[in-house]
Amino acid sequence: MRGIPPRVAVVIVYTAAMCMNGLDSTIVNPALLTIARDFGEPVSAANTVEVAFLVALAVALPVAGWLGDRFGTKKVFLGALAVFTAASAACGLAQDLPALVLARVVQGIAGGLLTPVGMALLFRTFAPHERVKLSKVLIVPTALMPALGPPLGGFLTEHLSWHWLFFVNVPVGTAAVLLGLFGVREQVEGTDGPFDATGFALAAPALGLLTYALGFGPSHGWTSPAVAVSGLLGLVLLGAAVLHLLRAGSPLLELRLLRDRAFASATVLALLTSAGLMGVLFAFPLLYQAALGASALDAGLSVFPEAVGLMLASQAVDRLLPKLGPRLLAAPALVPATAVFATLAVPGVAENAWAVRTLMFCVGLVLGTAVLTVQIAGFADVPPPAMGQAMGLFTIVRTLGGALGIAAVAAVIAAAGESGAHGAAAPGPYRAAILTTAGLVALGTLWALRLPREAPAPPPFDHEPEARQESAAA
Repeated sequence: MRGIPPRVAVVIVYTAAMCMNGLDSTIVNPALLTIARDFGEPVSAANTVEVAFLVALAVALPVAGWLGDRFGTKKVFLGALAVFTAASAACGLAQDLPALVLARVVQGIAGGLLTPVGMALLFRTFAPHERVKLSKVLIVPTALMPALGPPLGGFLTEHLSWHWLFFVNVPVGTAAVLLGLFGVREQVEGTDGPFDATGFALAAPALGLLTYALGFGPSHGWTSPAVAVSGLLGLVLLGAAVLHLLRAGSPLLELRLLRDRAFASATVLALLTSAGLMGVLFAFPLLYQAALGASALDAGLSVFPEAVGLMLASQAVDRLLPKLGPRLLAAPALVPATAVFATLAVPGVAENAWAVRTLMFCVGLVLGTAVLTVQIAGFADVPPPAMGQAMGLFTIVRTLGGALGIAAVAAVIAAAGESGAHGAAAPGPYRAAILTTAGLVALGTLWALRLPREAPAPPPFDHEPEARQESAAA
């Protein structure tokens, strides 16, 4: 392990950790019914397994950037990865639902630290003009793994057991931690002030309550006391957090980074594209089952061609971004993405298996191109000392975007189903939900026009190796 170059080690460790984290956000969904039956619990109670993970992840996100800057990105990242791996083992060994939910909470807290700190570690290692080459790495955890989660979860549950949904993380996580300990260099940027306890006390519960409301609202009803109170209180706390963070001298989250036009545009685009992608990955398998009577595993496999499109998108961004620039690559990609999303909702399309495979491939290709472009271009002008803060803020918005997309889709399905002639089991409500995701992607096209025209250019003299050595020595 000591013979692996530090930059290569960072890429390997980051990819392994983010694949685990990205996969865990969707892999459990197909197994919830099986978990409920094994523990003798209703399906609504088993859904707590997924919501607990997402709520814990949201609570941890605000403090991730500060921790990485204060104690070092390597220490925090590998520490979170070790906890995530141990919690995965605890999930697989759980003998009842409360034990599984508790282990998922710990796993979610560690996962909330992994993404922003891991991306800060990666982007501090590679300069802006080098990050275009990272598109092949970034596409795997951010878009490919969530797409692979449902079919893999269905396969493991059907042919082994739901326990293996979590056990698969243990060998990967252990190897990544060991490689990181020996192969990754420490990066400590330092912080200018004390820990913003007020910001944390406002932002963490705000994100947790909002995620809880979005997670349980579609199934429990938006007017149920727990959901309504959580949603309203979360919005109030979020508003108070924003006011505090804008006024604080050393805020937990540096919202003033949004003054940078490229970063602000990329952040809004991340919210919209994440909402659209997670929404369609949630709604289309349901439509596929309603239209064709397919099994959960078949429905999960119906979105698999999207992963192939995503892999090709990484190749396209690598070659086209330096030539076209962010604006001319992202905005035109979102136009056909909107059309593809809308076509998925056309009656008769879901009944044709090859049409489904072709369209899902196109979803991965065109939307993946836009997502990667946004993720690379948005951080081109962010200085290394602010990278941890920027990554934390970007990840929070993107995570909330995914939750909002799923909640919006579920709400449309419920509303359309209540008024439909055949109830929620008819294809109509799911088609309406998919059209909603097309609208989200279309809205993103307008924001893509605010991206920079030019791709990041290399500096006249590259002193990055010396800078990295000085950072490691410090």
